[in-house]
Amino acid sequence: MNEDKEKLLAIESIQKKLLGKKLSYREIFAVMDEISHNKLSDVLTTYFVASSFKEGYTPQELFYFTKAMVETGNKLKFDGIVADKHSVGGIAGTRTTMIIVPIIAAAGFKIPKISSRAITTPAGTADVMEAIASVEFTPSQIEKIVNEVGGCIAWNGKLGIAPADDIIIRVEEPLSFESFDKIIISVMAKKIAAGTTHLVIDIPIGKTAKIHRFSEGEEVAKKFESLAHHFGIKVICDINETLEPAGRGIGPILEARDVLYVLEQKTDRPLRLEAKSLRLAGKLLDLCYKEKGNPPAGGGEDEAKKILESGDALRKFQEIVKAQGGDHKITSNSLELAKNKFDFKSSISGKIKDINNHNLNTVAKILGSPNDKKAGIYLLKKLDHSVVKNEIIFTLYSDDKYRLKEAEATLKNLPIFKIE
Repeated sequence: MNEDKEKLLAIESIQKKLLGKKLSYREIFAVMDEISHNKLSDVLTTYFVASSFKEGYTPQELFYFTKAMVETGNKLKFDGIVADKHSVGGIAGTRTTMIIVPIIAAAGFKIPKISSRAITTPAGTADVMEAIASVEFTPSQIEKIVNEVGGCIAWNGKLGIAPADDIIIRVEEPLSFESFDKIIISVMAKKIAAGTTHLVIDIPIGKTAKIHRFSEGEEVAKKFESLAHHFGIKVICDINETLEPAGRGIGPILEARDVLYVLEQKTDRPLRLEAKSLRLAGKLLDLCYKEKGNPPAGGGEDEAKKILESGDALRKFQEIVKAQGGDHKITSNSLELAKNKFDFKSSISGKIKDINNHNLNTVAKILGSPNDKKAGIYLLKKLDHSVVKNEIIFTLYSDDKYRLKEAEATLKNLPIFKIE
């Protein structure tokens, strides 16, 4: 009977939210509990997601939702400072996490990174890491890996951390949308459950990013800061204009290769990806060192740069890959690309004025990303680069030649570059 009461309360709460009314913690907990135990149908969960998309939440509701999402799932336990980084995302090919995690771990701080799979892009961090190592672990396995090597890059699927969130994400995925408030709850619930004490949040702004205007970014940052304060987490938000991918690879293996190019300090590495990773790692190190009371003379970013240039970050990354069941000798050269490829040539000479990230995401998904780990796009040119007629500007990859043909045809209607 009690179960029926809970379900009834959850349904009444969804009805109430659809009418734009505020919910109490008891009502919110009932919804989260029903979702996390798979007792609520996808239809009802969708109604709940839709209700929050339009109206958003009050600061009190944001706190309640986050707390309820944490309380209805597992938690990780670590001693001392626990660092973390999260990107609000929406821009493909910007795989900073896989560079930041080994830098922070090499500096001596724990960083249990629990990443998501793709929602609006052709690959999430978990999809990219899965191309080179296992990402599915139990909470005790994660605790063991992090205590041994300092960090991990895992997927939440088997961890049962904020389980309601994964179900909500599954419902959102076909629509490719998330509300800002939902992103905030999702991020903070996972950080709190992972035991995070110090956090840097990357908020990219751009016309084809999830957040379009600086004013919206500032609003989101304020909500993150307020929630973090409630839960005793020290946070820095980094609002930055993002008009194109920081890396050149779009799709799991191609993005993993970009990460390794940076960690190996290859001469042709994507420098924007490196610069963004160092800036975010630097801010996170500043927070952590401040807590310890021993900030390095040159500041966090300088320290991050030293760790990267010395090869310590690469060695730490290889340690993490090994701890997660991958090949510890992994290098950018050891990654295998898809067997079918198509070089796209420019039909005119000129300058690249715009990159359409929506079209980029769509074409990469047509190629088979993220399920086909080797599928994706490699950008040989970026914004403001000059091109000459018939020059190759990007390459499409897919293990399926029919998908490759379809992507090729799609480019006629959904161009990635605007050249003038």
